[in-house]
Amino acid sequence: MITFDFTNMMSEAVGRNGVNTDDINSLKEQLEIIHSDIVKRRLPEMYFLDLPNQDTDDINAMADNIRSSSKYFLLLGIGGSALGPRALLDALKPFYNLNHSPKIFIYDNVDPSTLTTILSLIDLKKTVVNVITKSGSTVETMSSFLILINALKKAHGKNFSKWIIATTDPEKGILREIAEKENFKTLPIHPHVVGRFSVLTPVGLLTAAVAGINIKGILKGAKDMLMKCAGENLWKNPAYICGALMYLMEEKKKKNISVLLPYSDRLKAFSEWYCQLWAESLGKNNKGQTPYPSIGVTDQHSQLQMWMEGPKDKVITFIDILDYGDDIAIYDEDIKSLGYLKNHTLGELIRAEQEATELALVKAGMPSMRLNVPKIDAYYMGQLFLFFELVTAVTGMLHGINPFNQPGVEEGKNLTYGIMGRKGYEDKKKEVVEYRKKIKNSKYKI
Repeated sequence: MITFDFTNMMSEAVGRNGVNTDDINSLKEQLEIIHSDIVKRRLPEMYFLDLPNQDTDDINAMADNIRSSSKYFLLLGIGGSALGPRALLDALKPFYNLNHSPKIFIYDNVDPSTLTTILSLIDLKKTVVNVITKSGSTVETMSSFLILINALKKAHGKNFSKWIIATTDPEKGILREIAEKENFKTLPIHPHVVGRFSVLTPVGLLTAAVAGINIKGILKGAKDMLMKCAGENLWKNPAYICGALMYLMEEKKKKNISVLLPYSDRLKAFSEWYCQLWAESLGKNNKGQTPYPSIGVTDQHSQLQMWMEGPKDKVITFIDILDYGDDIAIYDEDIKSLGYLKNHTLGELIRAEQEATELALVKAGMPSMRLNVPKIDAYYMGQLFLFFELVTAVTGMLHGINPFNQPGVEEGKNLTYGIMGRKGYEDKKKEVVEYRKKIKNSKYKI
């Protein structure tokens, strides 16, 4: 199991920037209520906690068919619909496209040059397109999907629909309507699962299965982590303790930046997934830490100076990999000044770098905590995803906010609809027109 070490979050280790046991115990009553709410699934979006028990036979069967029928797999999605699949792919099948088929491409923006490049690299006659949007109204995803529908019609004629999989709401939404009309293959996103909590649904699991990743292993890891975090006892529940610590760091210690620092290149995309999860869930009512995706050892040479001697506004979460699986001995060259590296390996070096950075931060009075991950495989990735999802939910509830909505995102979406001329958003169009006039007539331009 993954273990959680919060020694360096305590005042005993980092002085006034840390918390004490009384601080944590002061949250016991709140966390008892939160625990009851979780057990009773008071908010319907807590359904993400039931995902580890799902049946994956349909997903695996669909993935088998994709692998046997196609050379390319193109995912269209944005936010959690792309970050989760990418995090799984990069962690468990790094450099996948160099050695495996079908080649997997994830298009998660509306940059026309990127889509043009992807289309130049694939053969649409041998490409399965997986379009992912629960609502079916996500403008970025549906815009790229309309382009792909047209391209697939040119490539396949009347049979184009056989090359499309729609992952969406099981009953409603624009994409569901199109899928039923055109007879697309479909996979469901449960109505109560929010996009950033969807990695353990077909959103993330289909891409993983296409890549040959053991998705049952992912869900087994998530289930075991859920069991570890199922108890009411605060001091024995790592998700509750972590949520309490992050809450206290922001409320009492004014640490408004959360740095996630995994010591593995394979977890870089996981850091980006975490950033959406944390920011979109907790950035409400003038609350919420700004998440920062980092990577060890690389960012010791770009960010550590700021962490050590800059503003004391950060809390660092290390992810320490205990076994990298492969290791490489450092070459035994007779260079006197580098002799200290003799008989060591890169695995030893990266672990030394993590420990040294942790200790340096302690000496600087910077709070940090650490997840010890035995190795990076499907089982432990499932544990990581479930752990951070639950911590995020608990932290939000401690703040008294709904961690499952995103009202701030909606305004930007609505203004975009107005600009693009969507019916019903005429008032937003007027707002944009007035804004453009102000910008055009502004005197603050050079």
